Amino acid sequence: MNIKKITMCAGVAIAASTFIALAGPTSSCGSSSDHASNAKMMNVSYEKADIVDTAVAAGDFTILAKALTEAGLVSALKGDGPFTVFAPTDAAFKKLPKGTLEMLLKPENKDKLIGILTYHVVPGSFEATEVLGSKTLTTLNGQRVDINKDNAQIDGTSIVKTDIKCSNGIIHVIDEVILPESDSILDIATSAGSFNTLAAALEAADLVDALKGDGPFTVFAPTDDAFAALPEGTLDELLKPENKEQLRSILLYHVVKGRVYADQAIEAGEAATLQGGEVEIKKSWGNVKVNDAKVTTPDIEASNGVIHVIDRVILPKS
Repeated sequence: MNIKKITMCAGVAIAASTFIALAGPTSSCGSSSDHASNAKMMNVSYEKADIVDTAVAAGDFTILAKALTEAGLVSALKGDGPFTVFAPTDAAFKKLPKGTLEMLLKPENKDKLIGILTYHVVPGSFEATEVLGSKTLTTLNGQRVDINKDNAQIDGTSIVKTDIKCSNGIIHVIDEVILPESDSILDIATSAGSFNTLAAALEAADLVDALKGDGPFTVFAPTDDAFAALPEGTLDELLKPENKEQLRSILLYHVVKGRVYADQAIEAGEAATLQGGEVEIKKSWGNVKVNDAKVTTPDIEASNGVIHVIDRVILPKS
């Protein structure tokens, strides 16, 4: 990623060094006796087996192993890595709602299964102190997981065993399956109830299908109030069929290719939009601003990107 200009942010291809930078200050997690019991639990040569073989040898991850096989991810997690895996036990998988696991293991749901399993994997090797020293970590799924240092949790799920070191990474055991956001940008905006005008504008501009696609995209989403603040009559004019191209241009000026979180956007300082122009991104008086619009709610995860809510419509420079 160009440090001065964002043109793409593909979560599945971020270098391990990026994640090391995300780790931040360290903190303690677990005692040496915990780590000793982890090694004993594995019943393999400590740090000699890869992540998959280590998990299989443990005997508590048979469902995870089956899921990885069905998803075609075994060879990937036997690769060089390194990877950090937050591994749900068999008991964790059994906590899923009845029928969920069976549904996910069906061949027609392979993509959904891959999305969930890769949400449990972070590129790079992070010990517990590094994990708990981070606020978030970006997964192979592309979405971020939230870390709660005080409760030793990831996305609200407890980390029950730590620092099981393998030849190609490290395993931390969790007591529930963590689930990524499954709704698209458009689905989230529609269900929120405060983006009705944006939804209508996207439909008028024939951009609905595009923002329901794989992406990923970053959308700076103006609320209904933001659209209402436009000069009187402006919105009505834009929604007319003869002004479709102008409307498309304005809406695409709110979209950036890739999944760009607020901290990344601020660091870059500007971003190239799908409209072709660029937006300026900065932190001002404690607020994140995109051109003259304030980001009121940053980093809303979607299955195909991320949403930042803004308080006004931003217009391309003529």
